[in-house]
Amino acid sequence: MKPFIVLIAAFTLTLLGLKLIQGNYDFKLAGRTAMAVMLIFTAFGHFAFADGMTMMLPNFIPFKKTIVLLTGIIEIAAAIGLFVPSMQQLIGWLLILFFILILPANIYAALHQIDYQKGTLDGPGINYLWFRIPLQVLFIFWVYFSAISK
Repeated sequence: MKPFIVLIAAFTLTLLGLKLIQGNYDFKLAGRTAMAVMLIFTAFGHFAFADGMTMMLPNFIPFKKTIVLLTGIIEIAAAIGLFVPSMQQLIGWLLILFFILILPANIYAALHQIDYQKGTLDGPGINYLWFRIPLQVLFIFWVYFSAISK
């Protein structure tokens, strides 16, 4: 829920700021800015809650903590890349792939009731997926329309 709130708040504030500064609304720039802010916000979670996030990965996956930290770095790099015109579409496609690839970790966490912030097994459970899966779909469409489509 927090990433969604960050995304919408950043989008709204950026859109209003652009209207005040440029005199017009730039929905694509506001969309990329909001996605970048959200990615940086979630990246910090990879560092602050690394131990709990490792619980989101099945036991057969090696180097869990390294993967969690690396995905945080990937999110920061993607946030920056959204503003590099020559890389924007590539970063957009890679972000869509990233959002698809991290969905199984969210499903695993829900099935095992993992609370990654506390590092416990008393998380929201399967009902969380009713929010998380549509949220992942929103992220994918958001990136497509703000960074890829012409």
